[in-house]
Amino acid sequence: MSWQRPARDQLIVLASIAGILALAWIYLVETAQDMTEMAEMLDVMPEMAGMPGMAMMMTPQSAFGAPQLILNATMWVMMMLGMMLPSAAPLILLFAAVERRQPAGPSLYRTAVFTAGYLLVWSGFAVAATTAQAFLAKMSLLANDMSISNALLGGILFVAAGIYEWSPLKRRCLTHCQSPMAFLLGRWQPGALGALLMGVEHGVYCLGCCWVLMLLLFAVGVMNLLWVAALTVLVLLQKLAPGGMISAAATGAVMALFGLFLIGQALVS
Repeated sequence: MSWQRPARDQLIVLASIAGILALAWIYLVETAQDMTEMAEMLDVMPEMAGMPGMAMMMTPQSAFGAPQLILNATMWVMMMLGMMLPSAAPLILLFAAVERRQPAGPSLYRTAVFTAGYLLVWSGFAVAATTAQAFLAKMSLLANDMSISNALLGGILFVAAGIYEWSPLKRRCLTHCQSPMAFLLGRWQPGALGALLMGVEHGVYCLGCCWVLMLLLFAVGVMNLLWVAALTVLVLLQKLAPGGMISAAATGAVMALFGLFLIGQALVS
């Protein structure tokens, strides 16, 4: 089979995805650096937590007013972009390839609307995660690095994530995510609204597959970039690599065992 040069519209889509990912990860790296510096300052001088400038830097001890909630929501949205868009990229490119074979010709607009529908679902999750973060902060359950300060609760979260990896809902959603062509053939809808609905539907399945994995960030630190990168790779492997179901099952077992270890440590300490 001879190699064929990608069409212009596919190159535009690929470049757009790469640009969004680059911006998201630049934002995450810079934000993580700022938060690390802030946490170090608070450990040395905790009285700085009450300063107006610090209140804008997402300190868990400060009140969650509108400006800080907006900052936190932005952080979660950018994190979901950086973590979930890589695994959605093959489907988006496939959508663009199918779109260019339609009688009306390629439509970058419909591809953009499809992608927006997908990201809309994860933006909704980002808002929910921001709300959960505010609640944990109000209950004094977040450390300065925005990880859960209660080891028992962190262990329970890992066990819950491990169990979910074995659940029928996880398998159903993962099966959907592993079959992008079947999704497009079975769910294809015309027009911009159809593209939006298809993007939202795929996003819902993707959310059902990965939402508990994203919640693990509360256990290890919301802006722990090593874990952010590790979970991104894990999602990619489960969705795109052969044996994704086996990977999910193995991951679930490891998470559950690690959670039980954390629970045991918390109970004996």
